[in-house]
Amino acid sequence: MVFGFETCHGDHTLFMKEANGHYLVVLVYVDDILIVSTHDEAVVELKSQLSSAFQLRDLGPPKFFLGIEIARNDQGITLNQRKYVLDLLTATGFSDCKPSSIPMEPNQTLSQETGVVLADSKQYRRLIGKLQYLCITRPDITFAVSKLAQFSSAPTDIHLVAVHKILRYLKGSIGQSLFYGTDTNYDLGGFSYADGGTCPDSRRSVTGFAIFIGSSLVSWRSKKHDVVSMSTVEAEYRAMAVATKELKWVGYLLTALPFKASAYLYCDNEAVLHIASNFVFHERTKY
Repeated sequence: MVFGFETCHGDHTLFMKEANGHYLVVLVYVDDILIVSTHDEAVVELKSQLSSAFQLRDLGPPKFFLGIEIARNDQGITLNQRKYVLDLLTATGFSDCKPSSIPMEPNQTLSQETGVVLADSKQYRRLIGKLQYLCITRPDITFAVSKLAQFSSAPTDIHLVAVHKILRYLKGSIGQSLFYGTDTNYDLGGFSYADGGTCPDSRRSVTGFAIFIGSSLVSWRSKKHDVVSMSTVEAEYRAMAVATKELKWVGYLLTALPFKASAYLYCDNEAVLHIASNFVFHERTKY
């Protein structure tokens, strides 16, 4: 414990301190630090303590953090990576391209056998890596990037065209942002979904979920399952299990801050809802 702070076991880069009814939260990434508090004087005191032990440069209210642009007003906070997108489009030569209205063609089937393998796959992997970092604030491209990332070992020309479509989509949505309003509703809401074994190479399903605090989107993911599901019900049930773990993790962070909130998980599969409410009924998930 340093300066009276305690480590949050849900995130070891997050440190918290409570004193005289006020809360002080510090987020550390290597040598970059964000300080948040319910009392301004507590922030001034902490910066003084840090300056006595480390060489510190105070940049004032945050505007950029790890490539993320932060804008604040009376309604809330906006996060985006506009500069990152502009730099990416310039580096790839897509600054003047024709924009696309969607990041990927609907129902597009991609596999390891689609197209001709690229002679030099470094460009493809480099683009995927940059797009994965962009997913921090762009849930709208998460599914497309996750789908194309699985071909990084041996990408083809068809896969590269699909990546270029994401870049053209970014050209038409450079300023897309995440907004976190000044809402006092801290209830957790999770939405889960699974596609039901559409991967032609492995026949595995893909989980997709989105976690909200109130009306603010805080966590999302699109990821292929580790195993093959024997039915769509089993695939949906696995998706709910993954979303539940994420809900518990976010809820743990809220409790540590501390906030008390109820958690709700939503799924549109009636059979899965029956299984979730009756653990004895497991015929369709016994595998």
